[in-house]
Amino acid sequence: MTTLTKEQATSREKTLLTALLLSAPGPLVTGLATLSSHSTTQLADFIRRDMELVALFLSWWVFRQLQRNTALSKADQSRLERTAGLSVAGTMAGSGIVMAIVALSRLSVYEPGGKVISGLIIATLGLITNGWFWRRYTVLTREQYSSVIAAQQKLYRAKASVDLCVVTALTAVALAPAHPATRYVDVLGSVIVAGYLLWSGLRMAQTHLGDARRLFQRAREHSG
Repeated sequence: MTTLTKEQATSREKTLLTALLLSAPGPLVTGLATLSSHSTTQLADFIRRDMELVALFLSWWVFRQLQRNTALSKADQSRLERTAGLSVAGTMAGSGIVMAIVALSRLSVYEPGGKVISGLIIATLGLITNGWFWRRYTVLTREQYSSVIAAQQKLYRAKASVDLCVVTALTAVALAPAHPATRYVDVLGSVIVAGYLLWSGLRMAQTHLGDARRLFQRAREHSG
């Protein structure tokens, strides 16, 4: 674990907490918007936000534990950092799988139309907010590396990319709900989002699991 100064730790914890608090209403607001819409992309976006909220909480909690429990051994610190990283990776991969299932299952029962304006506004605001946090975590990571913060940087990069896909799909639904191509744009938006999340999650999980294997091998070498 990289040692942070008190000011750096406080700044990062505040950023994590702010991100968590801003994301907390997301599932409720998106869920209400989804009820008034027939958009597959919006339903998938609702599922994604639920899973991300859990990962955000775990990341904030882990970072807080690492900074307050200075007596933790390096092994315990590494375990907590892996927990945060794997929770983010699992959330991204799990969201991707669920979103792909939702998109494919609704392909044959797609109904055009519905009120997507509220969802479009929410997704646009999400794009702006997540883009800002992506930039913020990038700056913090470059200033002083922390695996928990680095995981959040990757998560928010994915979140901003997903929001861009959601905005594009919902814009198509809002402008031409009855057009034959809209059906495929909406479902394709979900598939693209699902694929990106799954790829990003598996890649991140591979990195953290690889680090864990290397640590285990070193421990065995030292014990031998």
